Amino acid sequence: MELRLDGKVALITGASKGIGKAIAAAYAGSGARVMISSRKAEALEGAAKEMPGEVAWFAANAGDPEATGACVAATVERFGAVDILVNNAATNPYMGPTLGISESQADKTVQVNLRGAVTVTRQCWEASMKDRGGVIVNIASAGGLGVDRGVIGYYNATKAALLHLTRQLAAELAPGVRVNAIAPGLVKTDMARALWEANEPLIAKRMPLGRLGEPEDIAQAAVFLASDAASWITGATLVIDGGLLLGAG
Repeated sequence: MELRLDGKVALITGASKGIGKAIAAAYAGSGARVMISSRKAEALEGAAKEMPGEVAWFAANAGDPEATGACVAATVERFGAVDILVNNAATNPYMGPTLGISESQADKTVQVNLRGAVTVTRQCWEASMKDRGGVIVNIASAGGLGVDRGVIGYYNATKAALLHLTRQLAAELAPGVRVNAIAPGLVKTDMARALWEANEPLIAKRMPLGRLGEPEDIAQAAVFLASDAASWITGATLVIDGGLLLGAG
């Protein structure tokens, strides 16, 4: 079954590389008009050139309300609406035991991973979705559903909060806006490189499906959740982790 997003406008944060870039390309390939956003203009411009269809870009730090507000306004000005929002932007400035995180590192993690998602969602709601409805897809993490052994515990805590935020907003914004989350497992992105690069064969061997994830694995699920095929799904979390949470191995 081919899933189409023709006539829809999508805004994707953290979309210059990795999972966000793959989602943007998949949306554009499915017929959506797409605005991609992240902090660096040069990376966005290069990413947009690699994608099919009508793709624009706007440089904005997802943790800066003024910048994201300008991005949402630019999206509406360019395309007339925001029908789909993907809250993908995230940061992880600290790796180590949870109690070792500094206040500034903790604040930055919450600022982007949680507060930023709330802010951009509110801005899209006020600018477009309140009147015409829409779809929100939050990119969380399978780590938000389990316990980490002292490496990215605080990051995972913000992703667990994002999963609850997904349910909360699904209840508050229904029936006009559907809100769902994807919880990826270990995906081969630059952001997660320190977690997989040195031990990829060993990690893959421990996973039931025998391999790490690719950004495209997440992108196809994001197309489904944004499409009419998922019109009766809201407040849900789709775990895409190659079976890692099963605990096999």
